[in-house]
Parts: sequence; C-alpha cells; structure tokens
Amino acid sequence: MNESRPRRSGGRSARRVLRAAPLPRDSRPVWPGIEGGTYQPLTDADVERIHRGALDALEQIGLADAPESGIRLMTDAGAVLGDDGRLRFPRSLVEDTIAKSKKAFTLHGRDPKHDLDLSGCRVHFGTAGAAVHLVDVERNEYRESRVQDLHDAARVAEHLDNVHFFQRPMVCRDIVDNFELDLNTIYACCTGTLKHVGTSISEAEFVPRIFDLIYEIAGSETAYRGRPFVSGSNCFVVPPMKFATESCLVLEACVRGGMPILLLSAGQAGATAPAPIAGAILQATAECLAGLVYVNAITPGFPAIFGTWPFVSDLRTGAMSGGSGEQALLTAGCAQMHRFYGVPGGSAAGFADAKMPDMQAGYEQAHSSVMAGLSGLNLVYEAAGMHASLLGFCIESLIIGDDLLGQSLRCVRGIEVTEDSLSIEAMRDVCLGGPGHYLGHPQTLQRMQTEFVYPAIGDRTSPKEWAENDRPNLIESASRRKNELLVRPNPARLDPETDTRIRQNFRIHLPPA
Repeated sequence: MNESRPRRSGGRSARRVLRAAPLPRDSRPVWPGIEGGTYQPLTDADVERIHRGALDALEQIGLADAPESGIRLMTDAGAVLGDDGRLRFPRSLVEDTIAKSKKAFTLHGRDPKHDLDLSGCRVHFGTAGAAVHLVDVERNEYRESRVQDLHDAARVAEHLDNVHFFQRPMVCRDIVDNFELDLNTIYACCTGTLKHVGTSISEAEFVPRIFDLIYEIAGSETAYRGRPFVSGSNCFVVPPMKFATESCLVLEACVRGGMPILLLSAGQAGATAPAPIAGAILQATAECLAGLVYVNAITPGFPAIFGTWPFVSDLRTGAMSGGSGEQALLTAGCAQMHRFYGVPGGSAAGFADAKMPDMQAGYEQAHSSVMAGLSGLNLVYEAAGMHASLLGFCIESLIIGDDLLGQSLRCVRGIEVTEDSLSIEAMRDVCLGGPGHYLGHPQTLQRMQTEFVYPAIGDRTSPKEWAENDRPNLIESASRRKNELLVRPNPARLDPETDTRIRQNFRIHLPPA
C-alpha cells in the first residue's frame, strides 16, 4: 500500500500539469465542426414521406402574402400565382431549386480562426433569440435587457471555446427607435466578439444604412462581400404557410447586399403548425423549401441556411415548451431533412423553460443539445444562456452552457477505434509486471487531454474537498468567471479612428470603450 501511493501522487501531479497547459486548437478533444449524424429519429422511409408531403403542400396549398416583388421573382422562376393570391410551387421547380442551391459554404468570423465550415454534418453551437429580459442571478429576478448587456454577452462569448458563433440573444429594450435598435445591435455584437455574428433587420428601408455600418467595420464593401462576418436571420414566413411581407423585402435587400441568410420558419406545434411532430417538421420543411426558391430566384446559389425551426406548445396551456423531449425530437428530425437536401441547416436546441440556471435548466438544455449535435445539425441556435422559453437570457448560464456544450460535443465526436485506442500494449505493460493501474502510464498522460473534456467551472471534487474549498456554488463560480472575462482586453474593439468615424455617422448608444 505504501509503495503504491507515490506512484498515484506522481501520476496525479503529472496529470495536473498537463491539464493546466493550453492545448493547440488541433489537439483539443472537441472543436467546432465535429461531424455528427449518428442519431436519426426518422427512418429513410420517414424522410421520403415528409419530403413528398412537403412537395404536395407546396404544389396544392402554396403560400399567401408574398410582396409584389417576390411574386415577380418566383413566378419568373416557375411558381404559379392562383386566383386566391397564393403562390404554388410545382414539384419540378422545387427539385430544380434544391439541385442548384448552395450545398456548403463558410460563415466567416472577423478573425479567420472563428470561420465555420457548413458542410456535411459538421456541428456548431451558438446563441440566438430575442429575449426581452436579462436574468439577474444575484437578485433572483428578471429585468429588461439593455444594449450594455448584449455587448457584455458578446464579450463573454468571445472567450468560450464551445460557443462557436454569436447570434443576437437579447433585444436592447433601452433603445426605442427600430432603426437605432438594429444598428446598435450589430455594433454591440461586432465590437464584443470576433466570432460570426447573426442579427435581424426590422424594415427593408433600414438595410442600406445597416450595410454602411457593416462596411465601416469590415473596412470596405469589398472586404465584407469577400468575408461576410454578419448574417441575417430572416423570419420570411408567418406560419402556417404565409409569407411575412415586410421580412421578404428585407430578405431581398440582404441577398443583394451579399449577406448570408437564415431562412427561419418558426411555427409552434399545435398552434401555428400541426400538433404531430411529423406534421410540424413537414410544414417547416415546405416553408423553407419555398424560401430556397425565393433566394435562388434572386441570386442562384446564394448562401442560405435551411432554418426549419418549429417549436413545441404545452397543449394544456398553449405556452411554449422549449425544454421538452418533443422539442429535442423536432430539432433532430429537422436536421435529418436538411441533410436529406444536402444544404446547410440550422435549428433551435439547448434553451430552457426554467427561469434560472438550476437543475431543471440543466436537464432541459442538455438533452436537446446532445440530440441536436448527434443528429448532425450544422448550426444549433439558442444553445446557451436562454431561459423562460426564450424570454430571458442569462450571462452566467452562457458560461455554464459552455461546459455543457463541451460535454455535448464530446458525445457527438463519439468513440474512435484504432490500434492505440484498443490499448492492448498498454494492458500488457500494466498487467504483466506493471503497477496494476494506468494512472501514470504514458498512454494515459498522452490521452488525458485529447480524449477527455474537463469542465471549466463545473465541480468534480469529493465532498471533503468541496467543503475544504468553501463549498463552491456553480452560479457564483459563473458570476466570478463573467467578471474576470469582462475585465480582459477586448480583441474585438475597433481601432479608434474607425470607431470615431462610426460614432460621427451613426447614433451609437454604447459609451466609448
């Protein structure tokens, strides 16, 4: 017994030294764009039936309320305008559109190290949403979210390895003018993180000035078009099966400006989408196929994300139930449809109905994040920080979510079976005259960082160590980490000359850094 202790202690010391050393990006146990796709809740026959049903819906039911410009574009492409004002889409048009749609592209960050490869089943987690409240964990209450909160969230996300992109998760409730809201949302996000930023634009007439700001940040229009680091989240439909007229005009302007588009269909099962999970997936698929026709009628092969994004209702009350098992299934099923069409896809997972980052939030966020990743969804939106069925955003939960997403990505990565991982030689060393354990074995030391994911703030100590460490609390640990991150130098900060020029030309609500 006494002889074994030094070996255990020495092995533990070596492991601690290795854990403390930062790993190169290409040696980490998880990374952006891990290939998923091993989980398939739908059979191949199910996917085919949903596809055929979506084609039937587009051909027989169609969509209402397209703007005049959209009607011209889509009828010129082959859609048919009925006497009832609905656009219907022949099968051949939809199939031709799928064939010419862009099958893979990159969502760029302002720093190329944050570029996201949207091909195949590569999985990326990020934020999104339009929460109107910030969750204040210290006071255990909700308050209206402000532009400073959005900027702080972006600054924190910049340092979280498992949050791969930053789509606006909060509305700046302290800015009442819609144009200034859209403008300051982009400014707050882009000056907080160098990762890819997603946003939305309220009205088509705002788009030219919004692009003026983006071009200033990029350095020029040419620079932005070459590496578009801001994408547009566009709710181009109002389910069931209607175009959102104003959003469609925004879509047209954004496509012409070179901004990648998330075609977002957000029906609610049992309310604005059919109650059965398969029916909700079918309707969202049909609506996004119509969106693909629209985008490709403007610019063939334009980068568009297939945003089948149906939500779940608690049919007892009508309230959204984002943390439900049904939501997790919906998202995974939608991932199979974008994979079937071979186009980049995005949907929602990882958000909670729970009001605070507690055990309910943990189980709600974890199961849907894991299922979304395993299903091979390219972009998992709302995956960290979102509470109260999208009404509240919590920066501490964003930080806790980074740990959660690291574990989710490890599940997505799966088990590699190689000569080394089968470990016969290591077993021989340990069992035949060796120490009888693997704690200090070279393979253990080599694999401990590349094979295993360790939480940044999650606590894995024994009860005795936990008590000796003054009983750390997860939320308090997240708050401390938030404060540490917010005092770090900001790599996304604009150079003074550019920032001054922007402030002279636009009304920026954030105070100068």
